[in-house]
Amino acid sequence: MSLAPHRVDYLPIIDRPRIEWPGGARVACWVAPNVEHYEYLPPRDSRRNPWPRTPWPDVQGYGYRDYGNRAGFWRMLEAFDRFDLRATVSLNLAVFEHYPEVGAAMVERDWEVMSHGIYNTRYLHDLGEDEERAFYRDCIDTLARHTGKPLLGMLGPAVSNSARTPDLMAEAGLLYHADWMHDDQPVPIRVETGRLVSVPYTTELNDVPVFLQHYDTDEFVAMAKAQLDQLWVEGEQSGRVFCLALHPYLMGMPHRIAQLEEIFDHLRSKEGVWLTTAGEIAQHFLDHHYDDFVAHAERYRTDPAGGIGA
Repeated sequence: MSLAPHRVDYLPIIDRPRIEWPGGARVACWVAPNVEHYEYLPPRDSRRNPWPRTPWPDVQGYGYRDYGNRAGFWRMLEAFDRFDLRATVSLNLAVFEHYPEVGAAMVERDWEVMSHGIYNTRYLHDLGEDEERAFYRDCIDTLARHTGKPLLGMLGPAVSNSARTPDLMAEAGLLYHADWMHDDQPVPIRVETGRLVSVPYTTELNDVPVFLQHYDTDEFVAMAKAQLDQLWVEGEQSGRVFCLALHPYLMGMPHRIAQLEEIFDHLRSKEGVWLTTAGEIAQHFLDHHYDDFVAHAERYRTDPAGGIGA
């Protein structure tokens, strides 16, 4: 039986085991550039159309996103290098085949790679269980072939899921899922076998929804700074997670790169911030806090009144 309706327990953040990050940091910070491949002629399925403007081929929609790999990525890469930031790249793994120079640049810098699917135009919604199981094997094998490293986590292609996705991820040996944007801390995800952790990703500090809502770049910078500063205050009580989600075809534009560096400077200059990767956050939580959270959730389910104020 699927566990989908009961994947995560509700635990108010004011009543949880304390999270402690390495070095006494208050905030674990990860930066997630989404490096993507959109097919020029994807399968003909209206639910897979990420820019439903015209029938395929939509040259404008495709070309806008292709800018990221041709130009924007390289401009952003200079900013990452300048501030010595190691990214957790949310990668459509076909990038290794279609843009080998991009792949080589990420491998050279030892960026952590989390799967963002193979293409951003092929979703998980309609896959059967065996098809989805094969999908994870493809992701794992592709990453190993190009980097020699294991796959630790995933942000679903276009943030798509099936009801069985967490179970199949854990079965395949993945540690974390970034699709559950519901918290400021890692939390356990209930799966049939193994262990899986939700590592907080973001819609609020994600350049796609921000710019689609017509905020300007200076507002995005202010939001990022304010978010980190508030989490830093709250992190004195228990560690928090800050995520910044970027897309090379947006923040890699010439008129935005100075503001991206302004955000990076704020991340670098603030004390008590652990600049890390999603995989390192997940592994630390699994090693030091997962069991305490599971036990606390069990007590809370048994006696909710025994939690807050008890």
